[in-house]
Amino acid sequence: MRRSAGPAVMVAFAVTVGASGCGSSGKPAPTAANGSSAPSSSSTAADGQGQLSAHTPSPSVAAGCTIFPADNVWHADVSRLPVHRDSAAWVASIGASAHAHPDFGAGLIDGAPFGIPVTTVGAGQATVKVTFDSADESDKGPYPIPRTARIEGGPDADGDRHVIVHDTAACKAYELYDAHPNGDGSWKAGSGAVFDLRRNDLRRAGWTSADAAGLSILAGLPRAEEVAAGRIDHAIRFTAPRTKKAYVWPARHAASSSTDAALPPMGARFRLKASVDISKFPAQARVVAQALKQYGAILADNGSPWFFSGTQDDRWNNGQLNALKGLTGKDFEAVDASLLMVDANSARCRQS
Repeated sequence: MRRSAGPAVMVAFAVTVGASGCGSSGKPAPTAANGSSAPSSSSTAADGQGQLSAHTPSPSVAAGCTIFPADNVWHADVSRLPVHRDSAAWVASIGASAHAHPDFGAGLIDGAPFGIPVTTVGAGQATVKVTFDSADESDKGPYPIPRTARIEGGPDADGDRHVIVHDTAACKAYELYDAHPNGDGSWKAGSGAVFDLRRNDLRRAGWTSADAAGLSILAGLPRAEEVAAGRIDHAIRFTAPRTKKAYVWPARHAASSSTDAALPPMGARFRLKASVDISKFPAQARVVAQALKQYGAILADNGSPWFFSGTQDDRWNNGQLNALKGLTGKDFEAVDASLLMVDANSARCRQS
């Protein structure tokens, strides 16, 4: 993650007419990853062949804790939004011929866990102190982070080392960047943020989070239980090699010193073009690709081109997800998500 070298510019637009929107209207009925009707009382897991078998609902479902309300911008259907005027330039800057990459899956890659792990805790989890390098833009806490909380890339990782804790009792997400445990149970991190998952609050303008764009990481992660149930109902987090020193709603922070107009700002929203044929994709890849068509992807950090984040979970089938690598930048287009905005300081979006 690259931090900004100075104040960023927030680019916001007045709302006119929304072409898509939030809420339950216009959403197709869920289907299982094999194309049949999804079960209503349980989700499913991938077996060794990538097929789906019943298992107990995830803790978040059991606790009735959704990841942000239905009218949150992460859940906005963007399939009918107009193409952004800078779409072609932004796609070119990320890489029109660069292949998409599912930056998540099962098992180990180069000896390290693959994807961003989510540690789930419930009522009674002890809170601990976290100290931050960027304390002026971090939520003080305390944070309910267990000693066993999983770190992105594993305990010896030298990358972003995200720690994501989903507290299903309080319905909150606690997210850390560059997290390191201390011997006494406390943690040290580069930055941290707390998100109330029952509300549409955004962070203070100009503030980072555990992500460069100042957004929740948890909200943008495809999860194995979603794919098993046949539907992802939110945008997906992704990265680009170079970004502009600016951010657009719902992002709150930029991480660049470049004023090049051809570069996308943090928070820019893209979608997989409707014309892209995903019908022959394997089950898991097809559900992810459908989400990219309907809910799109939000630019949240600097990194490799068209790298889409997801959870670290052994229920993923890497062979199926690899079909997403057949997509290239030219299969995507930026959309004008400003049409969804009701208030620049809220993640609530316009109803369709």
